Amino acid sequence: MRRWWREVGWRHAGGVVAVAFAVIPVLYVVSASVNPLGTVVSTGVIPTSFSLVHFQSLFGEPSRPFPRWLLNTTVVCVVVTAGQVFCSALAAYAFSRLKFRGRRGGLLSLLLIQMFPQFLAVVALFTMFTEIGEVAPALGLNTLLGYSLVLMGGALGQVWLIKGFFDTIPRQLDEAAMMDGAGHATIYFRIVLPLARPILAVTGLLAFVSVIGEFLMASIFLTDTQVKTLAVGLYGIIESDRSNNLGVFAAGALMTALPVVLLFQYLQRYIVGGLTAGSVKD
Repeated sequence: MRRWWREVGWRHAGGVVAVAFAVIPVLYVVSASVNPLGTVVSTGVIPTSFSLVHFQSLFGEPSRPFPRWLLNTTVVCVVVTAGQVFCSALAAYAFSRLKFRGRRGGLLSLLLIQMFPQFLAVVALFTMFTEIGEVAPALGLNTLLGYSLVLMGGALGQVWLIKGFFDTIPRQLDEAAMMDGAGHATIYFRIVLPLARPILAVTGLLAFVSVIGEFLMASIFLTDTQVKTLAVGLYGIIESDRSNNLGVFAAGALMTALPVVLLFQYLQRYIVGGLTAGSVKD
């Protein structure tokens, strides 16, 4: 037993602790969402009663339009994720396939910029979009389009990850296509992108998760009830009464996690290949 513990046993023990550390908060949220009382005192890790009253309250209370928040979040996530992946893929193709002056400096600059959180520019962004809203109200504060543009400031955040995958695609395919008269646009859209589906799925999932959970910028730019996202709306629910609204908040948290789980299940076949591709150089 001592030899087994030294070689294998401690790893199993560590795995059990890690799983418990990850699962217990999830079980607590599930228990709170189905607990009819929905208070901190009456909620435990294992649910003792079952009720869907909090889900009914979540969708039936006019003061907290959860379906509207869900729609707003979905629109923002789809637009921002598509924009980030598309722009990052374009830039990654240029850095991977083209030779130009400043190529290395551009890559290092992107890496340096990513070290600073976007929240550092919140004052400048707030002032800028306040003035923009006076000229174009559709792009100002309390608008989903303006908030989406703010998040699009990190549109090149996935360049390094996608470029690592593009570098593994043989350049002979590009040369063969050029011999047939194809240009860079044809090579990019008809050859490189179809082969890069795994990394596009991974980067899309990462961008989707970051957008759906974004709170700091949304709490500043979206203050109207009808334009709030799920993160801001659910925070308002729990902030108004941290004890008695726990059940409603937990139900909303489960509904928020549902799109992420469904997207992960749909992209699961690409996840492993996309995460490992580009990590080994031939």
